[in-house]
Amino acid sequence: MTTTAVTTSRAAAAPPLPAHPDPQAAAVLASGLLQELSYAFDGPFHFLLPDRFDTNLAAFRAVLAEAGVAGRVYYAKKANKAAVWVERCAATGAGVDVASAGELREALAHGVRGEDITVTGPAKHEQLLRVAVLQGSLVAVDSHGELERVLALTGGTARPARVLLRRLPPDQPHSRFGLDEEETAAALRRCAAAGPAVSMEGFSFHLSGYALRPRADLAGRLVDECRAARALGLRADRISVGGGFAVDYAAADDWHGFLAEQRPEHYHAGKAFTAGDFYPYHSPLAGADVLRAVLATTPEGHSASLARLLRDAGVTLMLEPGRALLDRAGATVFRVRGVKERDGYAVLTVDGSSLSLSEQWFNSEYLPDPVLLTETGPARGPAAVVAACVGGATCLESDMVTWRKVPLPARPREGDLLVYPNTAGYQMDSNESPFHDLPLPPKVVVDRTAGRPRWRLDRHA
Repeated sequence: MTTTAVTTSRAAAAPPLPAHPDPQAAAVLASGLLQELSYAFDGPFHFLLPDRFDTNLAAFRAVLAEAGVAGRVYYAKKANKAAVWVERCAATGAGVDVASAGELREALAHGVRGEDITVTGPAKHEQLLRVAVLQGSLVAVDSHGELERVLALTGGTARPARVLLRRLPPDQPHSRFGLDEEETAAALRRCAAAGPAVSMEGFSFHLSGYALRPRADLAGRLVDECRAARALGLRADRISVGGGFAVDYAAADDWHGFLAEQRPEHYHAGKAFTAGDFYPYHSPLAGADVLRAVLATTPEGHSASLARLLRDAGVTLMLEPGRALLDRAGATVFRVRGVKERDGYAVLTVDGSSLSLSEQWFNSEYLPDPVLLTETGPARGPAAVVAACVGGATCLESDMVTWRKVPLPARPREGDLLVYPNTAGYQMDSNESPFHDLPLPPKVVVDRTAGRPRWRLDRHA
C-alpha cells in the first residue's frame, strides 16, 4: 500500500458536520467487516441495518397508540429499493406505498398482501392499475380520467376497486398533483353513482417541506370531508397524510455552525452553495416526534386536536414515511483509489461515482461527514489533519462525491475506506447509474448477532 504525502492547512477545511453517534453502525465499522467486503466486491457498496427499520416503525406505531388514534404505517418504497425493507414490512404487518408496476411486483413477491399496499403517483400505467385492482390494493386517484380507468377495470372482478381521492393542497395551487374542490366534488358523485364497483375509502395528500401546521390543517379539513362523503353513502373512513417526516442527522450546534461558517473557499474549485441548497440536516422534531406534534395540533377552524377529531369521526390515519423509517438504517462505503494535492488540500478519488450518493440530483451535497476507515479501524486524531474533497472514478469534472474540503483526522491512503453515514433514505439509489459500465454498488444486509456482525446480499430482483 502506498502513501501520498499531502500537506494541507487547517484553514482550508470546511467546518465539520459529524453525524449523530450511532453505536450500531460504529460496531460495524470497528468489526473489520467493511474492509473484507470492500476487497470482496472490489468496489463501492452499501450496508443496511434492518433492526433500525423495525425500531423506527415501532416508534410511529407507539405514537399512534399513545394518541388513541387508529392508524397504519406504509413504507414509501421509493426511498430505497432494497428488498429487506419490504421483507420487514411483511414480517411486521406494515404496509408499503408503491408508484410503479415494478414496485408493486416487488412488494407482492416479498410477502406483502395486496390489501396492505397503497398505490400513488400521477397518471398511473394501465398495468399498474390492473394489478392493483385485482390484488385489492388502495389506489390514490389523481384525476377524473384515472378514476374512470380504475372503474373500467372492475368489470369481471370479484371485488370493488378501492380508492382514495388525492386532494390538491390549498397552499400549493400550482401543484400538478391532486384534485381541486370542483374536481373532488365530481369524483365523489361518480363514486356514489358507481355503487358496488368502487369502495371510496377516503382522501390523501402530499405536502412539500416539513411544516407541521399545514399538515394538521389539511388533515382536519379532510376529516370534515370524510363526514360529508359519508352522507353520499360512501365509506370515507381514512385519510393519508403521506410522508414528510424529517430526519435529524446532526446536532443543532454543528448544523448551525456549519451554515454560519461555510463559504465558497471551503469547496473544491470554489463551488458555491447557499443554505437553501441543502437538506435541513438538523431538525428539532424528527421522525415519530413529528407525528406526535401534528396529532397534538388543533387544525384551523376546529376546537380540538387532530387526534381528537380523528377519534371522534372514526377516521383511520395513514402514514407513508420513507426517509424516517430508514433513519440510521444504512451507510455507503467507497474505497480510496488515489490521493493528490491541489492548492493546499487533498483531492481523493474513490471507486465509484457521485451518482451513488444521490443528493447531487438536487444540485446539492450530502453533508454529514464521512468516516475515514483504515485497516485497523476508524481513524482518530485532531479534527482537521487533512482537508479533502472526494471525486468519483469517472471522466467528468462534475463527478464530485463531496465538493467540500472535509476535515479528516488522518492522512488518507490508497485502500482506505470512506464511510458516509445514514444514507439509506433516498441517497443510495435515487440517482444511480452504471455510467462507464461501472457496476451499481451492491447492498449488503448486516444482521445483528451477539458476536461479529453477519452479512448477506439483499434479495432485490
